[in-house]
Amino acid sequence: MLAASSLHAAEMRGVSPGEIKIGQTMPYSGPVSAFGALGKGEVGYFKMLNESGGINGRKVDLISLDDSYAPPKAVEQTRRLVESDEVALIFSSIGTAQNTAIAKYLQSKNIPQLFVGSGASKFGDIAQYPQATVGVQAPFRYEARLYARYALKQNPNAHFAVLSQNDDYGRDYLAGLKDVLGDKYDSVVTGATYEVSDPTIDSQIVKLKASGADVFVIAATPKFAAQAIRKSHEIGWRPLTFLSSTAVWISTVMKPAGPEAGVGIISTAYVKDPDDPAWDNDPGVKGWRAFMTKYVPEADQHDTNYVNAYNSAMTLEAVLKACGDDLSTENILKQAFAIHDLTLPMLLPGIKVNTRPTDHVPVDQMQFMRFNGKSWDRFGDLETGN
Repeated sequence: MLAASSLHAAEMRGVSPGEIKIGQTMPYSGPVSAFGALGKGEVGYFKMLNESGGINGRKVDLISLDDSYAPPKAVEQTRRLVESDEVALIFSSIGTAQNTAIAKYLQSKNIPQLFVGSGASKFGDIAQYPQATVGVQAPFRYEARLYARYALKQNPNAHFAVLSQNDDYGRDYLAGLKDVLGDKYDSVVTGATYEVSDPTIDSQIVKLKASGADVFVIAATPKFAAQAIRKSHEIGWRPLTFLSSTAVWISTVMKPAGPEAGVGIISTAYVKDPDDPAWDNDPGVKGWRAFMTKYVPEADQHDTNYVNAYNSAMTLEAVLKACGDDLSTENILKQAFAIHDLTLPMLLPGIKVNTRPTDHVPVDQMQFMRFNGKSWDRFGDLETGN
C-alpha cells in the first residue's frame, strides 16, 4: 500500500502538500502584446485565490513567461516550464500557432494543455489533441459559420472578401466559411492574408475592395483589425462587415480605427461587456470590477481580455477543486473533461461551460452584436455554430 501511495505521489508532478505549479506562455512583447492582458488577469486571479487559502489547501503558483507571440519561443519557454519548473499542467497559453507548436511535446511528456488561449476548433479534435481543451470561448470556426449564414440570409448571392492572418488562427475562419458555402466557396470568396510582422495591410484592403465583394470578414488580431476598419472607411468601402471576436475591444481596436469607421460592424459575444450599461448593476460585473481594482489595479477595465482571463482562471479553479487531493495528470484530465453546466458570472446568461470525454469544447454558444460608434449592442438569441 505504501509503495502504491509513494508511486502515486511521484506521478503528481509539480505538486507538493502546500502548492501546485502551473505554467503558461504569453505575448507580453511583440506584435500582439495587447493579449498579454490575459496572463496579467490570470496571475491576479490566482493571487486572489491564494490569499483566501488556495484550492483544497494548496496555493497555485502560476508561472507566466513571455514568448513574444513567436512559436519557437513558445516551445523554448514551455520546455523550461516542464523541465526546469516541473509544472503540473500548461494553462491558457496564447495563440493558435503557439499551442500547435507545443502540443506534441506536451503529449510526449504527458502534460495537460488546458483551456488554450485560442478559439481554434482543432484543439477540440480528440484524436490529434487528446490532452487539450479549446479555450473558454466560442471557437473561431463556429463563429465564421454564423457570419456566413447571416450574410446569406441578407443576400443569397453575397460575394465575400476575407482578410485573415496567415496561420492556423486565420485558416479556422476560412474553414468555417467553407463549411457553410460548400462548393460555392472558391467562386464567391476573395481572400487576402497578412503576416504578424507586416507593418500595414492597406494594399490587401484595396485589393479586397476591388473584388466587388459586398461582405467583408476581418479575421485579424487587434492591430490589423483596427487598420482594416480604418482603411476600408478611408477608401469609401462599406460592405456588410464582420469582425473576429478576438478584436472587438473598444480601447485597442475601435477607438484607434476611429469610432465612426466601425459603425454597423457585426461580431459575436459570449461574455458580458463591462462597458455595456445593461450590466451596470449586475452582481457578476460588480464582482469582476472589485477583483480588477484590487488584484490588477494597473489594468484598463475597458479591455475585455481581462474578462476572458477571469473566466479561464475560474474554470481551471473548478477543475482543480474537483480533483481533490489527486492531482495526477490522469485525474486532472478526467476532471477537465467532465465539467457539467458550470455557470461563470462573466459569461452571457444562458451560456454554460460543459465538457465530456468526447467533447473538449467548453463553450459553443454566442450572440450577435453590432457596433453603434460607442459600444456594442447585442441582438437576437444565443446561437451555436457547431
